[in-house]
Amino acid sequence: MKHATIFLLYVSQYMKTRLTYRIDMLMEIMSDLLFQAVNLIFILVVFGHTDMLSGWSKDEIIFIYGFFLVPFAIFGAFFNIWDFNERYIVKGEMDRILTRPVHSLFQIILERMELESLFGVITGIAVMVYAGNRLDLNVSWYDPIVFVFMVLGGAFVYAGIFILLASISFWSDSRTSIMPMMYNIGNYGRYPVDIYNKVIRFVLTWILPFAFVGVYPSAYFLGREEWYGYAFLTPVMGVAFFGFAIFMWNIGVTKYRGAGN
Repeated sequence: MKHATIFLLYVSQYMKTRLTYRIDMLMEIMSDLLFQAVNLIFILVVFGHTDMLSGWSKDEIIFIYGFFLVPFAIFGAFFNIWDFNERYIVKGEMDRILTRPVHSLFQIILERMELESLFGVITGIAVMVYAGNRLDLNVSWYDPIVFVFMVLGGAFVYAGIFILLASISFWSDSRTSIMPMMYNIGNYGRYPVDIYNKVIRFVLTWILPFAFVGVYPSAYFLGREEWYGYAFLTPVMGVAFFGFAIFMWNIGVTKYRGAGN
């Protein structure tokens, strides 16, 4: 209850701050929409030269992209820690975080929230509905429940990977960071893994499991029964990676030496 109360207070203050500068918030939302539109146009350009891509149709890949946007939006809203090394380790702001009686990662999540990113959830669902109608997909009464678990699993996979990367900073205070590169690798998860070679497919499934953010959970809704095993593994992978990331974070905090050392 204490953490929930703190979270709600932070959200309240965040919204007051953002609504003070409505134009800035609107511009950020428009920027996100433009970025998503460019990616969608890229898919359409690819299918301007072919009807199928490794057995996947244009509408199926658009559906996968729409699903990918939903967990990615949740990740972007609450786990915006791409500059953790520079801000909290190199500049020493971690010292301030550790003086408070609340878990350090929870505090950083609250400080780095970007709730306007949640607008991507609406965009993703709209893209899924569009593609689903063209594919004549049937929706069962339990599919919304499955959808929630799949989305949370995908968001936790993304969050777990980037929390693990941030945890490396506790052992190394170098200014170099692999976060930008990992953001680019994460984009591979919005395309069917069988368009890649076996090595990349293995990496995207078991090492950096970005495939569980987009293509695997989407396969369930697309009726791709050959991928059902991976699809239902999505929440498990999310909990496993996120739990392991928290474990490594807690160990890393004990290794933190402070900005003055």
